[in-house]
Amino acid sequence: MTETLDIQITEAQTSRLPEIDFDNLAFGKTFSDHMFVADYKNGQWTDLRITPYQNLSVSPANATLHYAQSIFEGLKAHKADNGDILIFRPEANAKRLIKSAERMCMPAVPEELFMEAIESLIAIDKNWVPNKPGTSLYIRPFQFADDPFIGVRPSETYKFMVITGPVGGYYSEPVKVKIENHFTRAVRGGVGAAKTAGNYAASLFPARQAQAQGYHQLVWTDGQTHEFIEESGTMNIMFVINDTLITPPTSDSILPGITRESALVLAKEWGLKVEERPIKVDEVIEAIENGSLTEAFGIGTAATISHIAVIGYEGTDYELPAIESRTISNRLLDSLTKIKLGQEEDRFGWIHKVGQ
Repeated sequence: MTETLDIQITEAQTSRLPEIDFDNLAFGKTFSDHMFVADYKNGQWTDLRITPYQNLSVSPANATLHYAQSIFEGLKAHKADNGDILIFRPEANAKRLIKSAERMCMPAVPEELFMEAIESLIAIDKNWVPNKPGTSLYIRPFQFADDPFIGVRPSETYKFMVITGPVGGYYSEPVKVKIENHFTRAVRGGVGAAKTAGNYAASLFPARQAQAQGYHQLVWTDGQTHEFIEESGTMNIMFVINDTLITPPTSDSILPGITRESALVLAKEWGLKVEERPIKVDEVIEAIENGSLTEAFGIGTAATISHIAVIGYEGTDYELPAIESRTISNRLLDSLTKIKLGQEEDRFGWIHKVGQ
């Protein structure tokens, strides 16, 4: 627990805002003026502070560098037409960080601390929230082991931090993906349901191989048999087959995506047929071949909806229907975008307005 939510603030002497070209924002390369930091020592979170964005000084024996006890979240703030700053479902991210911490044997960051850290940081850097179409302020909370100790055990000290930065779109075009039937992102009994750094490190080598073959990303399959679809790149995945929205059920090898859950809520509200069930690779390929698969897309915070244009499998590239013909994924993208921008009624209490 936290002793207090009093946050000590040291503001940057000079803002870097004038240096930023908001018309050409790359994803994940530009960072705002300040960052939030808290230290976990002696069983509690202490020394809550906001400082100028700066490099860290860590011991070469820092436990995270050697044993990857590290977790993170990703969420976005948008600027509404009236100037309000709106964050999409931050409480869900706070709860998921707690679950990731439990799996990685780390102390939980209380939801109150998570929310106050983000709220306070964005209040200071509110001018960094862009308002051009397709842009947002990306928010990256993360937590890592801080013991200067080389030995395989849970750390006794940790840091919780939040950094932010204005971003453009994650993917600028529909993607070409390859179904992976050898390498594995995560396995049952592993840490696939935790948002931990090692999962992403494990994906880099096979993803690079796929990119060398002309694909943007991989479609991950189960680690035991490679018969079942699990995720797409760094996102959850959905298909529309015979007018039914189908997505693999979450498990300890599939991350419980917040955008995924939101899309399922909307689809059910609209009266669409929705199935959360295991889906075989063979079923997807057969549905493409017989024309019953009309849409396939990745879904996650960074891109919201990432249309899949081509699926490669065992040496064959299967072209999917034109993006403009995809009624469900385009409707989901439109509705989620409007809710995030305050342009559509927030029927589910998903929006957190900074300052309220």
